[in-house]
Amino acid sequence: MPHFLDINKTDPAALRQMIDIARQLKDARDGQPKAAPDAEQPLAGRMVALIFEKPSTRTRVSFDVGARQMGGQTMVLSGADMQLGHGETIADTARVLSRYVDMIMIRTFEEATLLEMAEHSSVPVINGLTNRSHPCQIMADILTYEEHRGPIKGRKVVWSGDGNNVFASFAQAAGRFGFDLTFTGPAPLDPEMAFVEEARAAGARVEIERDPAKAVAGADLVVTDTWVSMHDPQSARERRHNQLRGYQVNAALMAHAKPDALFMHCLPAHRDDEATSEVMDGPRSVIFDEAENRLHAQKAIMRWCLGT
Repeated sequence: MPHFLDINKTDPAALRQMIDIARQLKDARDGQPKAAPDAEQPLAGRMVALIFEKPSTRTRVSFDVGARQMGGQTMVLSGADMQLGHGETIADTARVLSRYVDMIMIRTFEEATLLEMAEHSSVPVINGLTNRSHPCQIMADILTYEEHRGPIKGRKVVWSGDGNNVFASFAQAAGRFGFDLTFTGPAPLDPEMAFVEEARAAGARVEIERDPAKAVAGADLVVTDTWVSMHDPQSARERRHNQLRGYQVNAALMAHAKPDALFMHCLPAHRDDEATSEVMDGPRSVIFDEAENRLHAQKAIMRWCLGT
């Protein structure tokens, strides 16, 4: 079953194919109204279940619009609607949903929920986000970088801030797409070393550098993410601000990167916390192209999962 669960669980050739198809799909829609159907309708007659235990803007809208543009229909379900794992096992939910729909996208908290869903589903399952990874976002990020600067292979990507689930997927992508990756952030917020070691074992150069200016030197791409989650208590928010203040992406930090370096943030952003508005709205920022490319990358992922 061609599930899309994590970048490191997907063949590099398939990942490259998805990026190339996403670019083609985007080019084909140039100038079309947003609601116009794609010329090809590979999801015609297909039903896609979109499950959200975690709230979302970009993931929900991009998957919904993408499926509809390709001729499919969607059913959006919240965790409250389904009570995942409460009263009925996730395994049984997966078996039942597989009788109704052709594909499942799930955005959830625990990775175990995603894996159990995939294990017992007889239709493809897509990871829309877990606490450990966010592969759809990184596919959009690679698409964005390559449409602006060409192949990402051999480039230097620097992550500044918290070693969270998005960084984890960047590390997995480094091993699959062949770019260098540097993490800069405080030691208490280091990424899981398992992700780092796996990327290194795959041949990627992955480094940890505490000094953000040194880390960003020579960077082709600088990336950050929000310092706090919507679920973090106030005490955690204050602590993280204190820990991460020195890793804010601002004009002074970007000055250490290459002159043509790009800036990315997966959004939503807390402006003037993890990155200044000057950088976010500046000429090297591609954050809104990045957000749009969630749509095109995920369309390519859905097509790959269904073999269309």
